[in-house]
Amino acid sequence: MNAAKTFPPTPVPARCRCLVFNPVLEVLDYRVPAGMTVEPGSVVLCPLGPRQILGIVWDEGRLPGADFPIAKLRPLLQVLPVPPLAEPLRRLIEWTADYYLSSLASVARMALSSNAALQGGGMITEYRLTQTGEEPKRLTSQRAQAIERLDGAQATIRELAVIAGVSDAVLRGMVGAGLLEAVRVDSDRPYPPPDHGHAVPALNPGQAEAAARIIAEVESRSFQPFLLDGVTGSGKTEVYAEAIAAALAMDRQLLVLLPEIALTQNFLARFEARFGAPPVAWHSGLKASERRRAWRQVALGGAKVVVGARSALFLPFADLGLIVVDEAHEIAFKQDDGVRYNARDVAVMRARFESIPVVLASATPALESLAMAEAGRYERLILPDRFGGALMPDIRIVDLREHQPERGRWIAPPLVKALKDRAERGEQSLLFLNRRGYAPLTLCRACGYRFCCPNCSAWLVEHRLSRRLACHHCGHEVPPPPACPECHEPDCMVACGPGVERIADELAEILPEARVILATSDTLNSPAKAADFVAFATQGGVDVIVGTQMVTKGFHFPNLTLVGVIDADMGLEGGDLRAAERTYQQIAQVAGRAGRGEKPGEVLLQTRHPDAAVIAALASGDRDAFYAAETEARRDAGAPPFGRWAAIIVSSEDEAEAKAAARAIGGTRPVLDDVAIMGPAPAPLSLLRGRHRYRLLVNARRSSDLQTVLRDWLGTLKFPQGVRVAVDIDPYSFV
Repeated sequence: MNAAKTFPPTPVPARCRCLVFNPVLEVLDYRVPAGMTVEPGSVVLCPLGPRQILGIVWDEGRLPGADFPIAKLRPLLQVLPVPPLAEPLRRLIEWTADYYLSSLASVARMALSSNAALQGGGMITEYRLTQTGEEPKRLTSQRAQAIERLDGAQATIRELAVIAGVSDAVLRGMVGAGLLEAVRVDSDRPYPPPDHGHAVPALNPGQAEAAARIIAEVESRSFQPFLLDGVTGSGKTEVYAEAIAAALAMDRQLLVLLPEIALTQNFLARFEARFGAPPVAWHSGLKASERRRAWRQVALGGAKVVVGARSALFLPFADLGLIVVDEAHEIAFKQDDGVRYNARDVAVMRARFESIPVVLASATPALESLAMAEAGRYERLILPDRFGGALMPDIRIVDLREHQPERGRWIAPPLVKALKDRAERGEQSLLFLNRRGYAPLTLCRACGYRFCCPNCSAWLVEHRLSRRLACHHCGHEVPPPPACPECHEPDCMVACGPGVERIADELAEILPEARVILATSDTLNSPAKAADFVAFATQGGVDVIVGTQMVTKGFHFPNLTLVGVIDADMGLEGGDLRAAERTYQQIAQVAGRAGRGEKPGEVLLQTRHPDAAVIAALASGDRDAFYAAETEARRDAGAPPFGRWAAIIVSSEDEAEAKAAARAIGGTRPVLDDVAIMGPAPAPLSLLRGRHRYRLLVNARRSSDLQTVLRDWLGTLKFPQGVRVAVDIDPYSFV
């Protein structure tokens, strides 16, 4: 009798649970085909009906789902050629989605922010102007424009078309005519490595002590949040640069977050001077090819230092060793749409998951950060003096009730005199008004008609330099009409109130010989333009800078000795719960631009409320007294950091539909001892981008589980298709 024939056991097909990028189905199970290897974090291509969608293989047991028989599961199509998202990043995605009540997929999408990078490396074709040395003949106007704007640029046809302001077809015609030449480049080419031992600065004792504490935690590879609290000009950048050097010496990666992309180019230059090579930039102004290269080099470990805006926080670092949040108090770190996260707080959580130190650097820390330091959760490092012996500027109040500007003007006589004195001495001045354009409101002098945005409940702002009326909320723009739309009176427009353009015009009358430059998001709308502005001002090419909040931070002009704040009370208006703190931070930061070199600085605050606590604190330089008073006011109100806020924003293109949905939410509110719910009520900006808006405000004690309360409350409600319900945890905007 023959022995029974034996066969090797048939392998059981593997299965995996994926987080997929589909607005309806967020979690799906798939079968892993034979020969394919996946692990948690692998980026995969998944079938969904007749389509193919991106997905991320997730850890077993961490995502809910039904365990279908494996025979019913469709197989994965492909594992994309990128490193798997590391476990710390996956835990950060989970935490962010849970804390800010967002979908996992919407958070994870921020980590896969370059679709081109997911396709792997390789050679790509870019184009640049052909260097013939000869003047092209018989150019069309569009080709001439392209040649003028593309000098020194190299990119893909699509990217060059955006830069040149012409169509792709125009550039392809220039390729055929030999005006543009093709260049093959490696999309994964490495960046020049920074040298941690290049141009090491000499630190003063206070800086050296602070740097040593951060370096100790970098070397121990442990989680520790630091609050680097130093006055303007104290050398905070040099302190954390030494911690960066320590991490580079360990061959680890670094992340520096900046609140504005306009600051990026200035920081890149300072970094290159210290480390001999520029860091890798990450912000919305990058070309697609630049984003692709940066993302892949971050994931592969080749990008050692990344400097960028808040979205850089979700990049897939291979070996992150330190996070720095510069100007950590800035409101720009709070995202107000999509996933409404605060990058300052998420940075601390990423550092916790990565087991690395994080530095929050600021001259005017947020009250929440100071409270964390008082509680011992953050270690506070204080730099009380300016670097190199420079003194803090003298701050004087100009009471506008006593020193009224001339009729039709906005600069008071004491500030006019100070400006003239600086001009005679060859020193620079800065005038600060946080209002873009020429005037915030335009009226018809005949009938009083107000020019308003058709999409928002907001006035149109006159921008006289570009000859347009613009909405700063939705971007709607129209040219100034020749006659009033209401009464048809010609030449009737009257500008009400000042913007920076109007202040610049007034300066031209006061100091006709002065060289004046406007520094706003309209004029410095790219890192390159911001860098040109810094170089121009530093080299003495300007006498007076007129700017908005863009000039309040990050800039160092040694010859700038006077700062004038046109309207110190403006930030105190409205219902902003953080109004006093924001006003203090903004004015203290802009005041810090004065006297940073050898010459002493002076700051003049124009105000109609000199007795307001924040104005008095600024004038006396008593920051601690202001923060103490603000802390007690927050404690009494149950406001952050002693309580928690959440906003529920209901919107629809149909006002009645939005109102009904808001009332439905309000009518089902939970009754809890530790949670107070106010509203619904029309939002202060009740119409935004064509959508009618209602708000509810939730105030909870620190001990309450606010996210669970909101999930249980809102998760059971159904709304019409046109209604959107957004939740903003820890809101900064209350419009």
